[in-house]
Amino acid sequence: MSFSAVDMEEESGAAAAAEEIRRLPAEVNWEMLDKSRFFVLGAALFSGVSAALYPAVVVKTHLQVAPPPAAATATAAAILRRDGPRGFYRGFGASLAGTVPARALYMAALEATKSSVWSAAVRLGVSEPAASAAASAAAGVSAAVAAQVVWTPVDIISQRLMVQTSATCRYRGGADAFRKILVADGVRGLYRGFGLSILTYAPSNAVWWSSYAMAQRFLWRVVGAERSESYPSLMAVQGASAALAGGASALVTMPLDTVKTRLQVMEADAARPTLASTMRGLLKEGGWAACYRGLGPRWGSTSLSAATMVTTYEFLKRLSAKEGSMG
Repeated sequence: MSFSAVDMEEESGAAAAAEEIRRLPAEVNWEMLDKSRFFVLGAALFSGVSAALYPAVVVKTHLQVAPPPAAATATAAAILRRDGPRGFYRGFGASLAGTVPARALYMAALEATKSSVWSAAVRLGVSEPAASAAASAAAGVSAAVAAQVVWTPVDIISQRLMVQTSATCRYRGGADAFRKILVADGVRGLYRGFGLSILTYAPSNAVWWSSYAMAQRFLWRVVGAERSESYPSLMAVQGASAALAGGASALVTMPLDTVKTRLQVMEADAARPTLASTMRGLLKEGGWAACYRGLGPRWGSTSLSAATMVTTYEFLKRLSAKEGSMG
């Protein structure tokens, strides 16, 4: 084969890749958004999604903290029998109060990083698919770190409220839990497990967002990019891509999430817990299988949350696009 034939094949392949990218749904980037509308609508939409998924998070947290292993259905039945439906929403007020600023930080860091990294990569001559994957990975790390500044204290407070019962009620609400944790353990008590949270969520977000971008390309190749003009098809592909990425990240990060949850829920009047002592205690209770307690609810809630959050997020970006920016 001659060099000219090889060049023609390479040019043909590059042209086909460019055509495939052109036919994919248009990305709404950071510069195209009406920021005030984006954050106001985002707060409302994500609050609703969080409310719908919160019971699964409560069940998962109970499974991770309780020493004897139990089935998710048995745990849910026990919560319902003991506390009624409100038991599935213990700590929700505190969680919701932190969701708005945490999500705002997450979305701002995600979109700003994705836009700047993608532009820089393309200017350096990186192909658009590779630039998209790299930008998504960098944006995921940036967003996770930014959100955890707010989310770690909120997570600690809401988890402590989740696992307390009417018989063992130590905190009267989010504000009371905040005050008591601060008095007992100082500011560091509100950031217990912060490093582990970053270690859990930063790589997870990097893998998730890059996997999501690649899964979308693959699925559009399967169903046909021309079907992206259909809004139901667009939502279905985005939701399926998100669910696949979310389920995989839940499986990979489950042991770290279990240790983090234990570390954050332990009371301050016990001996000060460490990562090593928490891990040893968990392994003594049930070996490595104990690290995967609550995997079913977490897998389900993460996949469903990912699918719901992404379709909501993409819908939010389109609602928030400036007039004429999508034209």
